[in-house]
Amino acid sequence: MSKKDNRVFSNNLNLLKLCFKASPKYTVLSIVEAIRNEVVVFLEFTFGLNYVLECAEYGRPFKDAAIFLVGLLAFVMAGLWFNAYLYQKLEMKAKPKIKQALKEMLYMKAKEIDLECYDNPEFYNDYVLAVSEAENQVDRLFGMLSSLFTGLTSIVLSGAFFIGNDPISFGFIFVAFVASLIVGKAVNSLNFKIRNEKNPHERKLNYVNRVFYLNDYAKEVRLNTEVSKELLKDFDKVNDDILAIDKKNAKKRFWLQYLQSYICNHFIIYVVYMIYLVYSAAVLHRISYSNVAVMLTTANRMKNRMRQFSDVYPKMQEISLYVDKIHKFLAITPKIVSEGNRPIPEHPTELELRNVSFAYNEKDGYILKNVSMKINPYSKIAIVGYNGAGKTTLIKLIMRLYDPNEGEILLNGINIKEYDVAEYRRKIGTVFQDFKIFAATVKENVLLDFEDAGEDKKVLQAIEKSGFADRLHSLENGLRANLTTEFEDDGVNLSGGEGQKLAVARVFYKDANMIILDEPSSALDPIAEYHLNHSMLTAAENKSVIFISHRLSTTRIADKIYMLENGQIIEEGSHEELFTMAGKYAQMWKVQAGQYI
Repeated sequence: MSKKDNRVFSNNLNLLKLCFKASPKYTVLSIVEAIRNEVVVFLEFTFGLNYVLECAEYGRPFKDAAIFLVGLLAFVMAGLWFNAYLYQKLEMKAKPKIKQALKEMLYMKAKEIDLECYDNPEFYNDYVLAVSEAENQVDRLFGMLSSLFTGLTSIVLSGAFFIGNDPISFGFIFVAFVASLIVGKAVNSLNFKIRNEKNPHERKLNYVNRVFYLNDYAKEVRLNTEVSKELLKDFDKVNDDILAIDKKNAKKRFWLQYLQSYICNHFIIYVVYMIYLVYSAAVLHRISYSNVAVMLTTANRMKNRMRQFSDVYPKMQEISLYVDKIHKFLAITPKIVSEGNRPIPEHPTELELRNVSFAYNEKDGYILKNVSMKINPYSKIAIVGYNGAGKTTLIKLIMRLYDPNEGEILLNGINIKEYDVAEYRRKIGTVFQDFKIFAATVKENVLLDFEDAGEDKKVLQAIEKSGFADRLHSLENGLRANLTTEFEDDGVNLSGGEGQKLAVARVFYKDANMIILDEPSSALDPIAEYHLNHSMLTAAENKSVIFISHRLSTTRIADKIYMLENGQIIEEGSHEELFTMAGKYAQMWKVQAGQYI
């Protein structure tokens, strides 16, 4: 057996193990049902039919046939009850449980892998394909198992019948099976190739679909008709690209499917084998006419079972190809890992960046270059600069979502790599500019942890500090009010500023040593931004705070300001010091000053 074949069987076996672990009873009984069903079919249409015809042909007592038929009926009725139990009761619970286990593996891995993976389009294609196809592979696996054990049972039972009556008959069916197996392998490989070619185009189609039905884009689409036109052009082009892929492969797929369906199955069984049976009975007198009737029925059925069985390995190959995608995704090794297990300081302590440089990739060059700064415990630091200066990238490095290409980041004099990653991040509360409000209650949006019961008193204190308390009091259900109308008709849609205040409440609820605010108040006007930032800085007096902005409404109350430009710190100091220097910061302040004073 080749390495490729070993991998096919290994991938299918691993998926089967996962299904068995999630629901052993359903996995075993589904195999039992495939065998039971084929045994019943054999008893009814091969052995039973042959026995009854022979009773009539050779004049055996009717009592013998009647006893056999009553016993067969009882066996069939028991089988129908078993089938109903398996598919109408057990499967309804087991399949969702199995699919949930597989999806949870993928989701937990997605949570674990490095943020840089999402910057890679190839990763994104594989991830989308793995997640979207995960549930389908479970269904395909059980379909394949049914075909496998149905086919094996048919081969054993019907094969024994043919060998006992006319061994040559089995040869016709075996030839049809082998031919169909070879062609079927080529069909499934072609289908997988087509699916991979279509995948990037289908992602574009899904994007256009989202734009036209998601609330996020509704206003823009209606106010900018040209956007709709361009999107529809893209939609038409992508559909044309998908059609071109189908057209390119249509001829090959047609001939392969024609060979499999008509030549390998119908021609060999219906034409060649039928001629052989008629000749054997009418000319050679090697088989009886009752045997001919049963053999024709059995051969026709066995041909269909053989066709199913011939699809087993190609189906296993197809499942394996998708499981490979899933394994490839699950096998991604995070680069951001703990290199030590030092305890995180309980209270705010010094954070230092020493000669830090970073690039997302070689092609785009360095985003940050030789950045050094010290953030003293309990201090309030502002990082300012125009868009693209590298402010958010700097924060991602501090949070250890990325590691620097050069230099190091120290917490309490120790490289942050020496701390447990999860514990280190847990001590940092962050609100990004593109924060998200979830379709959940107000309280759950603050907790961001559905397993944490959370004391209402502590949640309310966090909301008070963030400035969301007035809006909360206006909600009929208070902390239990549902946000967004995604699932609840009585859901509340918050304004941009209200959503930002609620997002800020998360960091106050969290027991963090440091709070990072990455332009969370950008949706507010400058005066409202000043008041929100001022209240947040006051409420966070027992924590270190870093806030990022390209607007300077709050920088005057920061202990220290770092001005970034083109990934480098070009100025640092207090507001008064930088203003006196009359450099870039002072220039930026004077341009914006009219909005604040």
